[in-house]
Amino acid sequence: MSTRIVILAAGQGKRMYSDLPKVLHPLAGKPLLEHVIHTALTLAPAVQPLVIYGHEGEQVQKALGHWNVKWIAQKQQLGTGHALQQALPHLADDEQVLVLYGDVPLISHETLKKFIQETPAEALGLMTAYLPDPTGYGRILRDEDKNLRAIIEERDADDYLRGIKEVNTGIYYVSASHLKKWLPLLSKHNAQGEYYLTDIIPMALAENINICTIQPSCIEEILGVNDRQQLNTLERYYQENLALKLMRQGVTLYDPKRLDVRGELLVGRDVIIDVNVVMEGRVEIGDYCVIGPHVYLRNAQIGKAVEIRAHSMIDGADIADGCVVGPFARLRPGTVLAPQAHIGNFVEIKNSFIGEASKASHLTYIGDAEVGKRVNIGAGTITCNYDGVNKNKTIIGDGASVGAGTQLVAPVTVGVGAYIGAGSTITKDAPAQQLTLARSKQLTLEGWRSPKQKKEKEQV
Repeated sequence: MSTRIVILAAGQGKRMYSDLPKVLHPLAGKPLLEHVIHTALTLAPAVQPLVIYGHEGEQVQKALGHWNVKWIAQKQQLGTGHALQQALPHLADDEQVLVLYGDVPLISHETLKKFIQETPAEALGLMTAYLPDPTGYGRILRDEDKNLRAIIEERDADDYLRGIKEVNTGIYYVSASHLKKWLPLLSKHNAQGEYYLTDIIPMALAENINICTIQPSCIEEILGVNDRQQLNTLERYYQENLALKLMRQGVTLYDPKRLDVRGELLVGRDVIIDVNVVMEGRVEIGDYCVIGPHVYLRNAQIGKAVEIRAHSMIDGADIADGCVVGPFARLRPGTVLAPQAHIGNFVEIKNSFIGEASKASHLTYIGDAEVGKRVNIGAGTITCNYDGVNKNKTIIGDGASVGAGTQLVAPVTVGVGAYIGAGSTITKDAPAQQLTLARSKQLTLEGWRSPKQKKEKEQV
């Protein structure tokens, strides 16, 4: 018997006070709904999850349309029971249905797997949780034998019932045949004028169907996001949990509370990460690397024994073994550093290859360039790669030395072992093993006065 996962994601999220649909707000760099879809596909990869969408549905589909899910519209938002009714035509009678929520992002694969395994096929599975502060949740009412007898919504509860700590999470596991029988019987004759999914509980009890309950491994798994404070609570929980996991894998974190991973991170052995490091997209860090404070890494691949010094920004770059980058360096998309390259302070590189053991140590811009091995690029050097219409390439051969304050006007080639004199503007190819200079004649104009000197003379 297969499991079909239905994700309810049609809510507007008014308390977010945002033009962005609630389920698209990011947690750890990914939309809330994407976390749930990913978990669903790890549980049942062969069965397409059903996503019930509503508010700003086109925006939600556009953002997450690359996932293998079936999108089902809920044109009117009339409650959770009504949302699940939209899935009925897409469910086979012999399927088991797992109901999840697009704004409950941290429910885990392990908890859901246990839920499925411990719920008999003919039973109704309900996930409950014990909360220190159950405010806002429906309370679980049990009889003397601890069997579930009812779910009491908070607005209908007296003081005794409000004191119950066990709550309904809204996560169900039940056969599609039961749902096809029960959901059409739901009524919206209540204070909210909505179809409540909780109303299937008395229907199940009336048929003497066993109701099985399990609890998650931690309460954060079942917490939903209704406002930005709750989103921040789950964000910090996620980041602190990830930091603990990294340290258990052998990563040194100077302060686990000051690390933000907003995507996928793969880390090798004996890596040191200083404070306030932010990582986005897919980041790979090899063995023995040191990541300095206040570093930003995005879609970066970093080899072994690399040092990224403070305040550097690495975006879409590939850094080989033994490189040193920073402080205050910026590597933009398309940058590739060969082993042992050194990129220093206030150096910016874009769409360029920097060869083995080459150095650009200070105040330099390198764009659309191919730099050979053991090249030394002096402070203040720039490749003038844009002519106003096209990007042009600069090629610097192995062993070349480019003096400080040089402008290399692309397209241009600096030959193997060539020297470029400081302060030169190179517009033609510089031959190998030769010194090339391009400086205007130095003049001193006798009697020249600055505008300030002229003004002072006029006032005398």
